[in-house]
Amino acid sequence: MALQAGIILFVVFAILLILGMPIAISIAVSSISTLLLVVPLDISFFTSAQKMVSSLNSFSLVAIPFFVLSGIIMNNGGIAEKLVNFAMLFVGRIPGGLAHTNVLGNALFGSMSSSAIAASTAIGGVLIPQQVKAGYDRKFATAVNIASAPTGMVIPPSTAFIMYSLVASGASISSLFLGGYLVGALWALGIMVVAFIYAKKNNYKLVSRNELGSVVVVIKEAIPSIMLIVIIIGGILTGIFTAIEASAIAVAYSLLISMYYYKTVTMKDLPRMLIESVQTTGTIAFLLATSSMMSFAMAFTGIPQAISAAILGLTTNKIMVLLLVNIVLLLVGMFMDVGPAILIFTPIFLPVVTSVGVDPVHFGLFSIMNLCVGSITPPVGTGLYVGASVGEVKAEQMLKPLIPFYLAILIVLFAITYFPQIVMWLPNMAQ
Repeated sequence: MALQAGIILFVVFAILLILGMPIAISIAVSSISTLLLVVPLDISFFTSAQKMVSSLNSFSLVAIPFFVLSGIIMNNGGIAEKLVNFAMLFVGRIPGGLAHTNVLGNALFGSMSSSAIAASTAIGGVLIPQQVKAGYDRKFATAVNIASAPTGMVIPPSTAFIMYSLVASGASISSLFLGGYLVGALWALGIMVVAFIYAKKNNYKLVSRNELGSVVVVIKEAIPSIMLIVIIIGGILTGIFTAIEASAIAVAYSLLISMYYYKTVTMKDLPRMLIESVQTTGTIAFLLATSSMMSFAMAFTGIPQAISAAILGLTTNKIMVLLLVNIVLLLVGMFMDVGPAILIFTPIFLPVVTSVGVDPVHFGLFSIMNLCVGSITPPVGTGLYVGASVGEVKAEQMLKPLIPFYLAILIVLFAITYFPQIVMWLPNMAQ
């Protein structure tokens, strides 16, 4: 039964995607098709509708629209250049300083906007021309921007972690957020090491002190934006508020500084930003609802247990199990967006990894990083194509320059997979 169900589920899902059907609709149709193996059509529809409604009846979901709105406000607040100047103060005098600034800028801006595309466009659009002007190779500058763009997707506030916590029992949003800061920092550091070596080898000139501008002015302009991250992690660590409460605080804070400090957002902008946030939240909610149908269909027909048994039938060695899961998730990330992949594959692989002693929070951290890597890899990675467009380079020309960065990212990925204490000490400390 499980084999037949699995074939129907994934074949129907793949065919619909190939035909250009929206992913949420593809999930729903393939789920109902699978349920028809064991229950009549009317019961399939009734049960699926019931699961869709009940999946959205969760208090944790309140955080998603707030964090989405906060990101939209910050994205419209024109803070990219201020974050670039702030990052340059710290890394501008290091060999490859402009490249390092790009990395830090993507991490900071991406965490606020929760979008690799927004970070790549806003930060890369400012820094790639500066790097080319300073004598950097355009492909290298573009590769740095592409490789570091997804770091903000794993640095909270991140909707990916919220979605994961909804389908992974035993994984708190607060713990995922705290671990996410460490994952994002290590990812950024890996990119910066490669950039440092490349810049040293090619003797790229350092940024002059005059180019850094007035330290006082730069810090004054950037500190209010940086404080959003400080407030969120500080509030969670000290127990002043929960991660869900932090989402509402993020909206209020980002709105205040955008309207009254930077003065880049006005009351006239609010309706447009609210509509945009509703559209984004609606998309996420519909995806969550249909994914719950797929999770139910898989559980009802025994697909996760069958896959778990197949993997553990090959090996029960923890190292090999984690290697197999990582390889599959990397491949999945190459073809599927992060959100749907989390909702579909977490119920499949979570029982497998927990059976060999992996903490659900730890699995969430390395699995989401796995899927984020797919956003910058061919054949479907939108981050790769958008980043190449920002750098004014053809996407197919970027594969060779990106190889050293891919290797650095994979080293970080396997380090946090096999040495969980690297990223779990902060979540464990907060418990």
